[in-house]
Amino acid sequence: PVIMLTAKGEDEDKIRGLVTGADDYITKPFNPLELTARVKTQLRRYMNYNSLAGKSQDTVNEYDIRGLLVNKSTHKCFLYGKELQLTPIEFSILWYLCEHQGSVVPSEELFEAVWGEKYISSNNNTVMAHIGRLREKLHESAKKPKFIINVWGVGYTIEK
Repeated sequence: PVIMLTAKGEDEDKIRGLVTGADDYITKPFNPLELTARVKTQLRRYMNYNSLAGKSQDTVNEYDIRGLLVNKSTHKCFLYGKELQLTPIEFSILWYLCEHQGSVVPSEELFEAVWGEKYISSNNNTVMAHIGRLREKLHESAKKPKFIINVWGVGYTIEK
């Protein structure tokens, strides 16, 4: 769980924080007892969710998303039963987005997770170029994506 504790209390800041992945948003000044209660609530929800899921993300080996099948152990990807020829980087991008399905993944996080290097602003074009080639292979356009959706100014997501 991610709880943002910040001095920024404008509605725009709160919305940005929650859209980028925070589970809760608390502004200063805050009551320490309220913070403790919110942390406990988030941890309880997290533990309940994981116990209901039956297995952690670490054990997931395959994702099937609306006709897109991505298998980590075979390093293969199928779109409506037809195998796609993905580069290792394209597969890693797709797998990372599948692992975080339903959440917006910032370009910076995606770059650091896939390339294993520190992100610098010039790396954004690298991410965009690879996403573009991946979209071509998935037969989708940026204007009407079926799988990889761009959240403008934030990052990319695959909806559940």
